[in-house]
Amino acid sequence: MELEYLYPSPFKTLISFHLLIEQLEEIAKSDIEYRANYAKSLLKQVEDKPELINGIQDVSFIKENETTIRNLLADLFPTVLTHNEIKAVTLPFINFTFNYTERFKKILNSSGTTFDFEIRDFDEHQFYIMNCHIILNIYYNQNIDNRQPLFYDIPDENGIMNHYRILYNADFIEVIPTDKMIPLSQEEIYELIDNYDDLALWKEKFPPNSWILKGFGIVTLVDVTVESAVSNLKTNLLKSEVEKHNFEHDFEDIFKSIFKTKDVKIGFAKYNDYTANFEKSFFNEDKLVSYLLHDIEDVNCESVLCNFTLESLLDKKEKIVVSDVEKFQSIALAKRLLKQNIKSCILVPIIKDNKLLGIIEVVSSIPRALNSINANKIDLILPYIVDTVERSYNEIENLEQAIIQKEYTTIHPSVYWKFKKEAQNYISSASNTKDYIFKEITFKEIYPLYGQIDIKGSSEKRNQTVKSDLKSQIEALIDIVGTIKESNDLIILDQKMFELIGFLEELNSPLKADTEQQIQRYIETEIHPIAESAKAISTVEVKIKDYFESLDPKTGMFYKSRKDFDYTLSVINKKMASILDEKQAEAQKIYPHYYERFKTDGVEHNLYIGATIAPSVPFDKIYLNNLRLWQLQTLCEMELEHHKIKETLPFVLEVTSLILVFSSPLSIRFRMDEKRFDVDGSYNARYEIVKKRIDKAHILGTQERITSKEKITIVYSHSHEEVEYLKYIKFLQYKNILEPSIEQFEIEELQGVSGLKALRVKVVNDIVLDKKYSYQDLLNEIS
Repeated sequence: MELEYLYPSPFKTLISFHLLIEQLEEIAKSDIEYRANYAKSLLKQVEDKPELINGIQDVSFIKENETTIRNLLADLFPTVLTHNEIKAVTLPFINFTFNYTERFKKILNSSGTTFDFEIRDFDEHQFYIMNCHIILNIYYNQNIDNRQPLFYDIPDENGIMNHYRILYNADFIEVIPTDKMIPLSQEEIYELIDNYDDLALWKEKFPPNSWILKGFGIVTLVDVTVESAVSNLKTNLLKSEVEKHNFEHDFEDIFKSIFKTKDVKIGFAKYNDYTANFEKSFFNEDKLVSYLLHDIEDVNCESVLCNFTLESLLDKKEKIVVSDVEKFQSIALAKRLLKQNIKSCILVPIIKDNKLLGIIEVVSSIPRALNSINANKIDLILPYIVDTVERSYNEIENLEQAIIQKEYTTIHPSVYWKFKKEAQNYISSASNTKDYIFKEITFKEIYPLYGQIDIKGSSEKRNQTVKSDLKSQIEALIDIVGTIKESNDLIILDQKMFELIGFLEELNSPLKADTEQQIQRYIETEIHPIAESAKAISTVEVKIKDYFESLDPKTGMFYKSRKDFDYTLSVINKKMASILDEKQAEAQKIYPHYYERFKTDGVEHNLYIGATIAPSVPFDKIYLNNLRLWQLQTLCEMELEHHKIKETLPFVLEVTSLILVFSSPLSIRFRMDEKRFDVDGSYNARYEIVKKRIDKAHILGTQERITSKEKITIVYSHSHEEVEYLKYIKFLQYKNILEPSIEQFEIEELQGVSGLKALRVKVVNDIVLDKKYSYQDLLNEIS
């Protein structure tokens, strides 16, 4: 039977010991007699078997010459290590192995005849390209780092899955080109390195069977069962609820691997700190049982646990290990466990922020299978379990809040009817079934409008205020420390002065992420104690008193510049949002549409209009046009209002305005996790991508942002959108709301988005808009 790969390969494989035999021939010439004689003896055994040098393709030859091969490999497989090492002969990435150590044989015998010797998560693509990497490294001297962890998952006689890391030694392997080999230039090699995912390209450059892999490799396995199980556990705990369809089985299998025993089960009991009761878990309730509670829903802790274990779990927060439950048959807890055939157990308190959340129960029907020694393995995985339990608690708390708020939170009036209808469906069916599934709230074939008025350079200005306050505070402290030094000439005060001056110089550079926290911590721990202790010194008493009175009571730091900035930002946001909300009330009367806004460093708003939002009102595109004109004029009013108030504020902040035009109808879906609507479908996701990236974009071929102060930027994709908005601009220019000049430009290509264009026009700053102006009249005039 010929040796075959599981997948196609660039290699034709020959198992050969020629490189090892060449080494033996050198040793045979050695002056060290016993080594030379040993090598000559081995060479004598192989001299009539040229296949060992020329190459073996028929695996039956290996079986027929098993003893000779084992003798030949004796130096590489020491007898004294055969019961410890897990080694065999193979070639990289194939599942044919031979010449096993005794420990390897024992592992394979325990696994049973159904075990498939395959590398975990190793597919045809990886197999082919990793073989090509061997050629690039050995033949072309590329030194490509293709190392990645490879694993075998091998069950034992009890069905427990053990995990082994695979290590290859390729010292005795040679790569030989055939006449099918395609020579590669360095440029072609670079092309391959840059195109890992293009399997067709790799097969083109390395056709199947175009190379010979001659020699043998040594595979060594390292038992990483516990480490792998911990990693798998982390992966399982991070899965979404949808992905956890086989959660209980996977969870218990992982614990079986960790504890090296087949008989392990997992339970969980929730702790209610209001009632001091243990309760059955409210998450995965049909999968995760409680062995503490068994057949009851909840019970007081005192009646479940004896005083000692109650104190350990609830007060000391220590895990309880009972290796032989039968020894404690007189105790109520032991009786309950024995009733479930539990003979050993570990009870682990789940604690977060010094609060007991519940008890993880690890149990077995085998006495002493769980004990005080292997109980320490729980510590490896406990942090991940704690985080998962806390996350589940938070999810349930969110669900409770949603139920208290009658399933849904505050809903915009334009779409409230659909939520109300779904609630009515639930109420009418609640008496018939307990398994009612709330339907997703979606609206199809609607048109989106997006706009924003953004604080220009808010992050940079915020950093400036932080630096200004920090500088003022440090300068005040330098003055205080200097005055203290005049009365108390301590060397340590020189050091503190030096460190404060260093921070002052550091603030002349761009602000780092942790600079503020670092300086605050230093001032609180190093300088404030010195100032507190020096209050009695008359020359500095007033300065210290004035300094501490200048500190913000919440932060304990200077807060003047930041306070001015935060106040200015708050006033602008509040004013802009109030204008938007006021104008929205008027626009809703024209045609009902969905509206939401967000206050960040500025105000963003989303509008959605279409027949499915207001099915009782006939829809016409004229209402979409009306809303677009309304949006443009409203942003103009917001710009004007900002222009009026900005000089009256303690901090000068400019704003920029932007409208995103998207003419294709799309669908929106209510996301229960975020309690908001979002676009639905991968195609519609482009709209969201543009929204997130457009305000930081530049004009094509320049470093200039597409947004500019006192100007409205209108971003669009199609010529008919340009024509439509030019009409709106022309009309607002006629009304002396917008200046005559119009800028038109292309926008740089964004990640995943190209072909965007923009109009930009300046708002007239010295006009007063008629608040009673009819938007329908505006539309009629330009139609």
